[in-house]
Amino acid sequence: MSRTKPTQPPATAATAATTRADANRRRILDVAFAELTRDPDASMDQIARAAGVVRRTVYGHFPSREALVSAILDEAVAAVTAAHSAAYAAYSGVDDPPRAVTAAMLGVWHVTDRYRLLLSLAQRAVTMEGIRERLAPVHAAGTEMLQRALDSGRFVSPLPARALVYALENIMFGLMAAVNDGVLEAEEGGRSAAITFLCSAGMPPSEATDLVAEVAAARVA
Repeated sequence: MSRTKPTQPPATAATAATTRADANRRRILDVAFAELTRDPDASMDQIARAAGVVRRTVYGHFPSREALVSAILDEAVAAVTAAHSAAYAAYSGVDDPPRAVTAAMLGVWHVTDRYRLLLSLAQRAVTMEGIRERLAPVHAAGTEMLQRALDSGRFVSPLPARALVYALENIMFGLMAAVNDGVLEAEEGGRSAAITFLCSAGMPPSEATDLVAEVAAARVA
């Protein structure tokens, strides 16, 4: 006896409205990212016009400009977390903490490069403490990996692993600002950040440069 497959219930008006609202929110986020990248001082009115909606629609999803910037930052943090986790996972079977740290820095730079123009805006709208709270899982994984590098003797520093995470973070943020200000080429940023951090963690410059070149080559192979 054959069974008939249950049919899907027809979409209700409420479901259609939710889908439409989700699509509007996604469009507003995408347009806001583009507009704020082009003009960090873009107003909610400008964003609404660019998105093809009225200002009330934008405020219906994001009650303030700060809330909109915060939502974009949340997406950036999710992308950073995924890139960081993927890099560590790729080296999970290799006992080479400096290589894993280097891969994570290059992977994170690749992701954050598209968000770097919003960095100063995010730092105004969301405190650094708020940014660090969002990055807590990344910090925890980074601290563990840096501790392994210190324990193995590959890294030598007067700083504990937790403090080294702050140093790494500020090197990344600092070089993003340098790119924004035109004193460093964007394509050099990731490698420069990784080499700078490895040297600050006690690795000889030539060894740090070679390691970063190897990991970068493996990323594009």
